[in-house]
Amino acid sequence: QVQLVESGGGLVQAGDSLRLSCTASGRTFSSHAMGWFRQAPGKGRESVAAISASGITTRYVDSVKGRFTISRDNAKDTLYLQMNSLKPEDTAAYYCAGHRSRVWGGSWYQEHEYDFWGQGTQVTVSS
Repeated sequence: QVQLVESGGGLVQAGDSLRLSCTASGRTFSSHAMGWFRQAPGKGRESVAAISASGITTRYVDSVKGRFTISRDNAKDTLYLQMNSLKPEDTAAYYCAGHRSRVWGGSWYQEHEYDFWGQGTQVTVSS
């Protein structure tokens, strides 16, 4: 099993950048595809981005394409989410999650295929 801890959230202004990190403990981080999800106040959780275990394949929700970049460093057991040109609608709690496989077989955004989750880090973007 892998334990996940997110960091890097904060309060920023529209147009600013943030980089979220998700540090994993355990010995199997590199065996799992990983994802970032977010949940805004009063809304359901939505998928943001995902990356395969090797780091070669990535996926993004349309609303963040061109602004967010997901990456990973398997040597450091760390997942990243670089967020540029932030908008107020990006305000949410951000969660990293570990997929049950090295790469998603069907849809990368299916929450039920992610077996372990972090506690979340808050991102607030003011206008």
